[in-house]
Amino acid sequence: MTEPAPRSRRKRMTGRERREQLLEIGRTLFAERGLDGTTVEDIAHRAGVSKPVVYEHFGGKEGLYAVVVDREFEKLLELVTDALNAGSHYRQKLEKAALALLEYIEESSDGFRILVRDSHGGTGTGSFASLLSEIAGQVEHVLAGEFDRHGYDDKHAPMYAQMLVGMVALTGQWWLDVRRPRREEVAAHVVNLAWNGLSALEPRPTLDPRRRHKERERLRRLREKEAAKQEKAEGRAAAKAEKAQRRSRREDSDEGPEPAFGTPAPSF
Repeated sequence: MTEPAPRSRRKRMTGRERREQLLEIGRTLFAERGLDGTTVEDIAHRAGVSKPVVYEHFGGKEGLYAVVVDREFEKLLELVTDALNAGSHYRQKLEKAALALLEYIEESSDGFRILVRDSHGGTGTGSFASLLSEIAGQVEHVLAGEFDRHGYDDKHAPMYAQMLVGMVALTGQWWLDVRRPRREEVAAHVVNLAWNGLSALEPRPTLDPRRRHKERERLRRLREKEAAKQEKAEGRAAAKAEKAQRRSRREDSDEGPEPAFGTPAPSF
């Protein structure tokens, strides 16, 4: 445990500075231990203050925890919402949103660990599920427009929004600990599955449109080459079969007709 600074070396803080200090310390401790595993004494000791100071600012650890959760909730929701609104194409919107979540996980790991824990009833905003529901609402709006454009029934947009958000969120929870491959590659693979489906996965997904175009061209040329190779192989097989048939007909002609039943074979 980090020891508090000696009183003689402590910088005198304003009320706002002290509040921010306690929030930052609480954020770290809650990420490490959760709400139940953290005490007011732990927070006060890490901040180098007495327990009444914590109570004065937040009324207890639950109040501090609620503010931390609300801040992280709003931060992540804003990042994803901005990403969805930034993309000009629907695939780009999905790419930016997936990347925004992964960036948040990488750069605010403590905050994400707090969000994915089961939140307590007194935390204000609520649980990670409520955050995903908020994000799904934003995605639903985007999908409804896309469905209308393609003549699909937009009543299914909420269901598809939940599917997409759930897929990205669960991938993010997995990636929180493994951190491989890099976030851009993870986002590219998530979008690959979401956009193309299992039946049309891109072998080398990427977030770069130019690289994606080059990859499509490479695959097109490869398919043409494989088709030409197959056609050539089929031609060789057909020629071989025809040659075998001609040989068989010649052999049948050289042997002549078989003697009729009961006719003695000629003697030599």
